[in-house]
Amino acid sequence: MSTPSHPTGREREWPTDKLNALRLGQRLVTEVPPSRPGRRAFIDVTPVTTPADIQAHQQGWKRADHSRTFRLQHWDYDADRINGFDYDIDAVLVRGTTVDSESELTTTLEAWHLRPEQLLYPWQTDDPK
Repeated sequence: MSTPSHPTGREREWPTDKLNALRLGQRLVTEVPPSRPGRRAFIDVTPVTTPADIQAHQQGWKRADHSRTFRLQHWDYDADRINGFDYDIDAVLVRGTTVDSESELTTTLEAWHLRPEQLLYPWQTDDPK
């Protein structure tokens, strides 16, 4: 299995389970420093769902796609609301982008000062989504 190339030619290693999860359409998350005290911030990487994914889901399986598009979003939340139903009140989208390949994903993560191994499954974090 190949890993996405780093733009300088070095290989940026992806944990195999995380790369496979993304290829199967699983969202990954990491907590990052918030904008100020009393806040919590997360960056999530969400594979974009395609009609082929919907069809596979209807048939009871997940399809792997090595050519996925990914949406990255950096959200900053009110720490007091993060565990409640209204976690999105006062939430701020700090930045977001869409990338068209695993290579672009790796490049964007690096530009955002993140490493692939920092990404976790949502249930391993306090991400409210």
